[in-house]
Amino acid sequence: MITPEKRQSIVSLHRSGCTIRHISRLLKVSRNTVRRVINGRQIKAKAGKYEPIEAVVQKLFGPCKQNVVRIQQVLHEQYGRQVPYSSLTRMVRALELREQKRTKRAGTYAFAPGEEMQHDTSPHPLILDGKKITAQCASLTLGYSRKIFVQYYPRFTRFEARVFLTEAFKYMEGACRRCVIDNTSVIIAHGSGSDATMAPEMAAFGRIFNTTFIAHRIKDHDRKAKVERNFRYIENNFLAGRTFTGWNELNRRAIKWCDTVANPKPKRSLGRMSPDAVYVMEKPHLSALPPHIPPVYKAAVRVVDMSGFVTVDTNRYSVPERFCGQKVEVLKSFDRIEVYRNHRSIADHPRLIDKRDGKITAKGHHPPIHRLKGKKLCSDEQRALMGCCPSLDRYVAGLKKRTRGIGRRKLKTLLELKRTYPADAFRKAIEQALKYGLYDLVRLENLILTFVAGDFFDLAPDE
Repeated sequence: MITPEKRQSIVSLHRSGCTIRHISRLLKVSRNTVRRVINGRQIKAKAGKYEPIEAVVQKLFGPCKQNVVRIQQVLHEQYGRQVPYSSLTRMVRALELREQKRTKRAGTYAFAPGEEMQHDTSPHPLILDGKKITAQCASLTLGYSRKIFVQYYPRFTRFEARVFLTEAFKYMEGACRRCVIDNTSVIIAHGSGSDATMAPEMAAFGRIFNTTFIAHRIKDHDRKAKVERNFRYIENNFLAGRTFTGWNELNRRAIKWCDTVANPKPKRSLGRMSPDAVYVMEKPHLSALPPHIPPVYKAAVRVVDMSGFVTVDTNRYSVPERFCGQKVEVLKSFDRIEVYRNHRSIADHPRLIDKRDGKITAKGHHPPIHRLKGKKLCSDEQRALMGCCPSLDRYVAGLKKRTRGIGRRKLKTLLELKRTYPADAFRKAIEQALKYGLYDLVRLENLILTFVAGDFFDLAPDE
């Protein structure tokens, strides 16, 4: 139905010289309707089925917080009218109750070779070592050639940011003059957009590679769309149907995917050229890498505990036990843990990246404190006793089995008994002790004295 206001607008526009086509486009009505209004004919509008409740819908639209589903429920509960959801939404549009948000045309950003690169992160679900986890995908894209570099991390702090950007600049064999980032506290110390102040360590890191970090305006995601657009492609192409056994394997395969899939693929935005082909033209304009790229690590001072370990990120790494209780310097890189004492390396371990309360013990750091069961050492006393006679060998073995450690004290006492008393009496006492399972050396000596008295002394009473 055409409103009186629209009818008056059509007549006014026609009198001002506007064409029927222009009026139709401007007021969004058909040309035949415009002709009927101009000719003065009455347009009979067909009454709608739900026209009587339009006023009720207008009344409920505000209290129901513009929720059409809730309006539908109130109409059914209070007014007994069952109105389909599609009819209600059409009615809301016709009454223009909701402000229509028009999508503005987006512009384009053009960059000269070596002028800009864009960096961002995004959480991606993936399967690592048989478990489903959420990893942080870090990506760097060159603005001119669209060449991309991708890596994954369990978390993304300033330490991981320096690790990633170092590897990205090595991969690109250079860096652009500026790097656009979002307003993340990983790189920014305070502020946002053009007022952002970079963290001192990240600003110093950028100076090493002759690049400057710049934050875009908040919610202006189109400013770094070249890197944002690739995350969906990475998630649906690289991660789709793939599982990984560890972080190192995941990142190696990500680099291989960049080399064989993402960067050789022709892009329509590049005139059907691939990023690798355009990169050949951009490479001479990149800032060259420094002669020496400093390694990325995080230093900390630790005291070796009395178990011979140092703790880094809740995980424990072994140190030679002679350094227990001493201060050492620990250098944490992305995949290694190095321990130094007085500028000398004393331990080097693979880092437990995404584990907690783990422990790594290097071979030779901690000799066994207790001797292993079944590997008791043979003492000098045992060597002196063994080999004389089979019964004594069995008695020595039984005595050691019933003694903690190597039983050196008891073997020494047994050797003194052997050397003190006659061999025949000692042998008879050993055989009888074996028969009755007698391993008490005091009672064994009394038994030896019994045989000695019977052989060498006449102890029969006088008649």
